[in-house]
Amino acid sequence: MTDNKPSGPDQAKLDELAATDTGGRKLTGTPNRILLGVAALWSLFQLWIASPLPFIVGFGVFSATEARSIHLAFAVFLAFMAYPAFKRSPRERMPIPDWILAIVAAFCASYLYFFYAQLSQRPGAPILQDVVVGVVGIVLLLEATRRALGPPLMIIALIFLVYSLAGPYMPGILAHRGVSFSGLVNHQWLTTQGVFGIALGVSTSFVFLFVLFGALLDKAGAGNYFIKVAFSLLGHYRGGPAKAAVVASGLTGLISGSSIANTVTTGTFTIPMMKRVGFSATKAGAVEVSSSVNGQIMPPVMGAAAFLMVEYVGISYLEVIKHAFLPAVISYIALLYIVHLEAMKAGMQGLPSGNPQRPWLNKIIGFLTGLVGLMLMSVIVYYGLGWLKPALGESAPWVIALLLAAVYVGLIKLGSNYPPLEIDDPNSEITTLPRTKPTVMVGLHYILPVVVLVWCLMVERLSPGLSAFWATAFMIFIILTQRPVDALFRGKSDLVNDIKRGGMDLWDGLIDGARNMIGIGIATATAGIIVGAVAQTGVGLVLADLVETLSMGNLLLMLLLTGVLSLILGMGLPTTANYIVVSALLAPVIVQLGEQNGLIVPLIAVHMFVFYFGIMADVTPPVGLASFAAAAISGADPIRTGFQAFYYSLRTAALPFLFIFNTDLLLINVDWLHGVIIFIVATAAMLIFAAATQGFMLVKSRWYESLLLLLIAFSLFRPGFWMDMIDAPYQEVPPAQFEQALGDIGPNDHLMTRIDGFDAYGAPTSFVIQVPATEGDTGAERLQSLGLHLMEEDGKVLVDMTDFGSQAEKLGFDFDQQIVTVRVPTSQMPKELMWIPALLLFGLVVALQRRRREPKANKPEPIATA
Repeated sequence: MTDNKPSGPDQAKLDELAATDTGGRKLTGTPNRILLGVAALWSLFQLWIASPLPFIVGFGVFSATEARSIHLAFAVFLAFMAYPAFKRSPRERMPIPDWILAIVAAFCASYLYFFYAQLSQRPGAPILQDVVVGVVGIVLLLEATRRALGPPLMIIALIFLVYSLAGPYMPGILAHRGVSFSGLVNHQWLTTQGVFGIALGVSTSFVFLFVLFGALLDKAGAGNYFIKVAFSLLGHYRGGPAKAAVVASGLTGLISGSSIANTVTTGTFTIPMMKRVGFSATKAGAVEVSSSVNGQIMPPVMGAAAFLMVEYVGISYLEVIKHAFLPAVISYIALLYIVHLEAMKAGMQGLPSGNPQRPWLNKIIGFLTGLVGLMLMSVIVYYGLGWLKPALGESAPWVIALLLAAVYVGLIKLGSNYPPLEIDDPNSEITTLPRTKPTVMVGLHYILPVVVLVWCLMVERLSPGLSAFWATAFMIFIILTQRPVDALFRGKSDLVNDIKRGGMDLWDGLIDGARNMIGIGIATATAGIIVGAVAQTGVGLVLADLVETLSMGNLLLMLLLTGVLSLILGMGLPTTANYIVVSALLAPVIVQLGEQNGLIVPLIAVHMFVFYFGIMADVTPPVGLASFAAAAISGADPIRTGFQAFYYSLRTAALPFLFIFNTDLLLINVDWLHGVIIFIVATAAMLIFAAATQGFMLVKSRWYESLLLLLIAFSLFRPGFWMDMIDAPYQEVPPAQFEQALGDIGPNDHLMTRIDGFDAYGAPTSFVIQVPATEGDTGAERLQSLGLHLMEEDGKVLVDMTDFGSQAEKLGFDFDQQIVTVRVPTSQMPKELMWIPALLLFGLVVALQRRRREPKANKPEPIATA
């Protein structure tokens, strides 16, 4: 088996960039054994607390706070072991001061576990010992952050800590009453409001298991399998290696939450091949960066943000996946099209195919046969298990486990009929691509753990943590058994060595999973300091006023400012920390500003907006680390690679704005048929947008054609913008007719009601409330069901009172507010009608470009003369 790392002068730089996830130290001897042992122990601890075993045996049951404490103790200990203090610090050994810092930091982090009972008896009243441990813990956490993630996050957290203490001395709008030193330490270290808050809880409960699952899947060989399959399917097309890079990175993104790790893993294979078929070094690196960074928007891992959204938005993990799926798929399809356009512009060809040539009809029939077979198998499994579970009762899990094992062995037997996959040397010359059927068949068993994960999440509706546990447990079973079983079927059994190699793969996977988690664990803990300071000081309201002032009350400008802030912060923060900080500060402000503009923006849309711009920072120069990693492989300039990747990623930057104003893209309140239509139209719109930004469709576009394509894409994405101008969706009625209007609207309609009132600080405010049609046949009955009481005074309609805990109170109605305007929904024409003129205009652009292309295609051959 050949080495899969590139050789050359950039290898050291590449290893250094890859070490940003796992640590730059290369220890030897006993320190290395301790490092690896602690990392493996961390993985085993996380598997234990996620499993049902503690509750079955009645031992090792940890509360959420205790689990977070131990989780952070492992993270900080490994951070001081794996990351040297400075660039000039020794890499092969660990200095004595670092040993001391690692042990003290681990003790401070686990203080909540060891003294949990005592701390629960003195809430809010820390003793001197608590304060000393808290101060030392915060200082060492900040130092671990500097080592593992760089200075920016540490500096931002430090600023928020200083701001918490120095509130009374701050100028003007920034001033607050301040907090005491012991109050600050208690809030940040001894409660679940700061360091040990929601973000670290999500890292403990969900994120670790998904990262570990991805590490084990990769160690089993799935990463190499995905790359091989992508190349066998797409490598022979025009610009094929680049298309294969996009698909391979998307598949790798399913199991990796890191854009840098994704770039290094797939880029070592894909970038040299892209250069071989004609891509420049800059463009080859940029394609890999764009596709690798987009791996973070691909469910289920999403760089840990999906699990944070569950807590921050208050919706289920399944809902987050549903909202995130469509934009991610559209973005990847668009990147494939961008690669295709680049290949067309340069006249590139694909690599020689290893597949036997078949007519197109046979290919289509083969694809449809496989698709129908897969659908049929899914139906059989779904309804078969639905019948088995009630019939077998308590023994159902054991029977299902045996059936799953039988399928696994069957797939290994099927794969043993084909040559095993080898890891290719990316620097060797490739004369032909792997054949598709043997490549797909030999690794089908890698799909089973993913199927288990999806089944547990979507069918069994288990928690994300428990779903990841069962998928990981099955993955461990595969790692330990795939070599012996495969060798047995191939007639090359060497049981002892095969089991030993499987055990080593498992050991390496446990270590890799933990080392990949160091940065995430540290980032979520340190981001907790910022979130805790926002809650303790009320600085979020101050920043909200500041941003609102800068945006002048304009929602679009507000979104632009938020996007820029995410890019700036993301230059120094990992994606997870960037998302936590920006969403905590600005997500509520965007929702509030949307209400003031009459646009009801769902909270999930705002959080997705922030997250998308957070990942763009891994691309954006001058600090985009993924661009530096790709440039180290391609040999191109990293800044130019970053700018080219940003240009390719414009589609990812455009999507967040679109789903703020058109929540259909997030499949919010959309049925499945409507969802299919939205997917088709949105995909077409994104391809048209890509063609416009690339300046090429059938031929090189003229400037006015690019403008028309942008207009067409916008119209397909947001047809309601034009329809609202032609046929207004609401009709304004006098506020005095509020009750009548509420009684007249349909059961699924809303009244758009603008309210003037005062905020919590007594400042005048104006916002829009979307009032639903509650239970009742008349306006009076619906008003009563709503819990809202109105009165008229001097020609004004005022809120007299709201019932305690009523829907009106939850919507935002309050005493003495004035209802300024009431807008009633009208029977507007379907907004989708605007797709018709957009598509006609698109047909015109296509006709114009075909006219310029056809003379070249139809030019007669010169007549040969004797």
